[in-house]
Amino acid sequence: MLVSSIDEFALIQWLTDGKQSRDFQQAGGVAAGIGDDAAVVNIQPGFQLVMTCDTMTEKIHFTPMTMRDQDIGYKAMASAISDIAAMGAVPKFALVAVSCPPGTGLPRLEEMYQGLYDCANRWNVVIVGGDTTSSSAGITITVTVIGEVEHGKALLRSAAQPGDVLFATGTLGSSAAGLDYLLQRGLPAELWPADNLRPPADPDRPGIESLIQAHCRPEPRIDAGRLLQQSGVCHALNDVSDGLASEAWEISEASGVGIDLIEDRIPIAEELMSYALANEKDPLDYILFGGEDYQLIGTMQAEHAISMQMKFREAGLVLYIIGYVNAEAEGVRLVQSSGYVVPVDKKGYNHFRKG
Repeated sequence: MLVSSIDEFALIQWLTDGKQSRDFQQAGGVAAGIGDDAAVVNIQPGFQLVMTCDTMTEKIHFTPMTMRDQDIGYKAMASAISDIAAMGAVPKFALVAVSCPPGTGLPRLEEMYQGLYDCANRWNVVIVGGDTTSSSAGITITVTVIGEVEHGKALLRSAAQPGDVLFATGTLGSSAAGLDYLLQRGLPAELWPADNLRPPADPDRPGIESLIQAHCRPEPRIDAGRLLQQSGVCHALNDVSDGLASEAWEISEASGVGIDLIEDRIPIAEELMSYALANEKDPLDYILFGGEDYQLIGTMQAEHAISMQMKFREAGLVLYIIGYVNAEAEGVRLVQSSGYVVPVDKKGYNHFRKG
């Protein structure tokens, strides 16, 4: 069955019915959800709204070689939720707009919506509406997420201060390496093993599954963002969507400070190191310029770094200190293992940069 075989309203009902119960929606603060011209939601007193919008487009963000349809939906929701995490906020509501060619199979769209709802349900996000339209070519998914944060307490990338340390909430570069592997392998996602949506195993590449999982099913760090926001010692915060270099530059420019990354402090996942060595590549290239890890990087007062690492450990999370903020240099630099200090290019994934 094709999406063109039913009208828009029937399609919306087909894709959304039964995905989230009325009790779940009401518990999330929804007074009126899908089925009217607009949704009506309740806002807690003393909180501010935090809003973001993220788009994934076929052949730009995903191809038949890199992700299953459920993964596409999951990642579209996760990337938008990650922006809320980067503000130290709690995601509450989502709107989903999908454009697809009339010849798109309805089962394919159903799979994408299942992934969208899987991710939304995991983080107690209520999908309250959206839109469906036809397109001339390719599928586009746009997810708007609305969250809330205590009044005046959002964590901004413009708040870094000289003397702060720079931290990361996990290892980076795995998603880029996973994508690199999938593109090299060239196996259509529809041929991957069906068990539990796991990516294909490769006996010649031990640990490769974790890299593929990092690319196909990234996890927004809402838990880490809230812990940082509630600590009162975190200054700037950003999520790693376009690579460590790009996100560090964003903090540097927004805050008017310099940032030094310490090479020996940047954690490298064992699977990433093995993959990079096997492909004769520098793992730092994946980390600095890869992106789509959706870990958080940010700055905090140096004197609280150890205590925050302990709080993260108690919560079952990790916090790596990977650099520091200074007022003596502009932009981002890398302090290499040799002791040399080199500038880090302001690059990462950019939709409109040539080459």
